[in-house]
Amino acid sequence: MPTSPSVASAPASPPRVARDRRTDLIVTLVALALAVWVTSGLWRDPNGRAITVNSSDQALFEWLLAFGGHTVTHLQNPLFTYLINVPDGVNLAVNTSITVYAVVFAPLTYLIGPPATFLVILTLNLAATAVAWYWLLSRHLVDSRLAAAIGGLFIGFSPGMVSHANAHLNWTAGWLVPLLVWRVFALRRTGHWWRDGVLLGLLVAVAFSIAAEGLFFTALALGVFVAVWALHPANRAEARAVLPSFLRGLAVTAVVAGVLLAYPLWLHFAGPQRFHGTGFDAVIHSEDIAAYAAYPRRSLAGEAGFGTSLAPNPTEENSFFGLPLLVLAVGCFVLVWRRADPGRRATLWALGVLAVVFGTLSFGPVAKVDGHRTDLPMPFDLFGHLPVVNAALPARLALVVTPVIGLLLAYAVDQLRRQPPRRAAAVAWTVGFVVALVPLFPTPLLTIEREPIPRFITSGAWREYVSPGGTLTPAPLTLDVYPDGQRWQAYALANRQGEFAIPSGFFLGPGGPDDRGRIGPVPRPFGALLDQAARTGLPPIVTEGTREEVQADLVHWRIETVVLADEVHGAKWPVDEDAVRRTLTTLFGEPERVEDVWLWRVQQR
Repeated sequence: MPTSPSVASAPASPPRVARDRRTDLIVTLVALALAVWVTSGLWRDPNGRAITVNSSDQALFEWLLAFGGHTVTHLQNPLFTYLINVPDGVNLAVNTSITVYAVVFAPLTYLIGPPATFLVILTLNLAATAVAWYWLLSRHLVDSRLAAAIGGLFIGFSPGMVSHANAHLNWTAGWLVPLLVWRVFALRRTGHWWRDGVLLGLLVAVAFSIAAEGLFFTALALGVFVAVWALHPANRAEARAVLPSFLRGLAVTAVVAGVLLAYPLWLHFAGPQRFHGTGFDAVIHSEDIAAYAAYPRRSLAGEAGFGTSLAPNPTEENSFFGLPLLVLAVGCFVLVWRRADPGRRATLWALGVLAVVFGTLSFGPVAKVDGHRTDLPMPFDLFGHLPVVNAALPARLALVVTPVIGLLLAYAVDQLRRQPPRRAAAVAWTVGFVVALVPLFPTPLLTIEREPIPRFITSGAWREYVSPGGTLTPAPLTLDVYPDGQRWQAYALANRQGEFAIPSGFFLGPGGPDDRGRIGPVPRPFGALLDQAARTGLPPIVTEGTREEVQADLVHWRIETVVLADEVHGAKWPVDEDAVRRTLTTLFGEPERVEDVWLWRVQQR
C-alpha cells in the first residue's frame, strides 16, 4: 500500500493553508471547466441533442433515470420492470441500473427532464473523478498540490474516461475508485476496523448500484496490489501486524454490503430474466496491443489526424495513451525508483505488477496487433470462462492502467519539486510532460440533433388510445438501434402522465448463444418485418402466413396501439419511415392521423 508523505511536525502556517485551499478551488474549477468543455455539444441544447456515436446508450440511461424516479414516487421495484419487454419483463439487476443515481437525482429528473439530468450527471462524473483523484493524491500520497493536480486531471480526463463519456454514466463514475482505494487502505488502522468496515461496506453497495463491472475490476486491482505490496520484503512485517485488523474490517464490509445487496445479488444470479455471460465477443472487445501507443479520436492528436480505429467502437478507447506518454511513464518510474526508500519501492513494484497484469489481461483471449488477429493465446483465455469474469469485457481491464500512469506522473512531479534537477534536466522533463500530455487534451464529444418526441406523447394524447398499463408499440419496435420507444416512455414517466408498456426494448436479457445474454429479446416475426422495412426501405411481401404470425405476436405482447412518428431515430442507420408505414398499412389497413403520428388501433382476434 502507498505510504503517506512525510509532513513537518509543526502545523502549517496560515499562508500555506490559504494557498492549499486556493489550489483546491482552482483544481476543482479547472476540472468542472474541462467537463463542461467535453460535454459542450450537449449543453447547447440538452433536450434537443444526442451523442452521435452512442445515442442508444444515452436513451437507455435517460430511461433508467426516469424509471428510477418513477419507482420512488410510486413505491415500485427499481430492479425489475414489466414496462418494457412485455410480457416477460426485464431484470435490471443484471443490467446497468444506476439505481443510486436514479433515486438521488429523481427530483432533478422531474424538474428538468431525463435528458438534462443525464447531462448533469455525466458532467459531474467527469469533474468529480478528477477532483477525487486529486484529493486522494494531495491528502495521502504526495506533498505537492501541483503533482496531485497533474495526476488527478490526467486520470479524470484520460482517453478511456473521455471515450466512455459517450453516454456511459456507469464507467464515467470514476470518482468511486479513489474513494474505494482510500477506504481499503483505512482498514490497516488498528482499533477502527468496525467503523472502517461499515464505511467500506456502504461504499461497496453504492458502487455496485452504479457500476458493478467497475467495482469488480477495482476489487481485482486492489487484490493484486495489496498482495504484491504485502509480500514485498520491505512490508512483510507491517503486513503481518495489520493483517488481523484488515481481515476483521473486510469481514464487516462483507456483512454490511451483503445485507444491503442481498436482493440485488439474488436477482443478479438467481432471479427471473437473468443470464450468465454476455453475448459480446471477447476477441472483438479486447484491447489491441498497438492501441496502447495510439491516440484517441477525441483528442488534439485525434483531431490532427492521428486517431485510429483500433477500438471496437468509439466508446471503448480504453488505453490509447500515445507512445510519448508510455515513454514518460517509464521515465517517471525510473526517476522515482532511483531516489525511493524501500517502502516507496515496494509501492512502485506493486504498481508496475498491476499495470503489467491488467494490461496483459486486456488483450483478451488472443493477441491482436494493429488490427490483425494472431493465434497467440493470452492469459485472459484461462479465466474468461469463469463466472462473473465471463460477463466482463477484457478491453475495459485497460482502464486499470490509467490510474497507475496518473500515480507515476504525480510521484515524479512531486520528486522533481522536492529535489529540483539541474536546469537542462528540468527543461527536458518539462518538454517530456508537454509532448506526452498536450496531444491527449480532450476535445468535445460529437453530437447530433435528436428527433423530437411527438406531440402525441408530450400532450398526453396517447392516454386516449392505451388502457392504463396497456401496451403501446412504437414502429419499428424499440431496440438499441431504434431507441425512441424508451425515450417516449421516459418522457411520460418523468412528466407523470402515467404508464404504458412497450414490447421489446434496449436491455440485456437471456436468449443469446450458449445460454448467454443478448441485447433485447429474441426476435419475433412482427419486429423483423418492421426492421426490414426500416433498414432497407423495401416493404416485405405479406402472405396469409405472415398475417397469422403477426397476429400471434400481437396477442403475445397484448398490443393495443401501433404508433409511427414522422421522424424515427435510427442509432446506426437512417430509418425509412415511408416503408414502415406502407408495411403497417398492408398489415392493418389505413392509419389514423393523431396529432403528429400515424396510429393503428389493433383488434386482437
